[in-house]
Amino acid sequence: MILERFLWLAILLAIIWAVEVVNLISGYALNGLFGLLPRSLGGLDGILFMPFLHGSLSHAVGNSVPLLILGGLLAATAQRLVLPASVIIVALGGFGVWLFGSTALHVGASGLIFGWFGFLLTRGVIEKQLVPLLAATGVAFLYGTMLWGLLPGQPGVSWEAHLFGAAAGVFAGYALRNKA
Repeated sequence: MILERFLWLAILLAIIWAVEVVNLISGYALNGLFGLLPRSLGGLDGILFMPFLHGSLSHAVGNSVPLLILGGLLAATAQRLVLPASVIIVALGGFGVWLFGSTALHVGASGLIFGWFGFLLTRGVIEKQLVPLLAATGVAFLYGTMLWGLLPGQPGVSWEAHLFGAAAGVFAGYALRNKA
């Protein structure tokens, strides 16, 4: 059944929103416990947990829409690559933030979003096949302005997560080329 391709995405969003509810009720205590704090041993677990944590309801809403759209494109065009690409993006992108990020607490799924963005674009360019190329074109059209998010500027926004997530996505697109 075609909807089964998108089940993982529904589960991911359900987890993000369940964590958001608990986080909201606890006064965002989970962020301090599990957020990514660069160059801190206690912040290493944030590499794994950062995508599930958000700083506010509007932050979670703002990440849910691109997660749904980019994740949907990923499910439709590269189902077998969703897990390996996402693992590479979360691990490498998160480690980049942990190693080079500002000393602020980093939370949010934007590193994964920027990683999927980089992955879909890279895959479309490298594989030179119709479906990945169409997905890359759609991503560039819908989200091309995301590139501005790779630069520092907006206070309270982890541009480092955007930058290292996108770089990890490009790497994943290259490493997983022609595997779908």
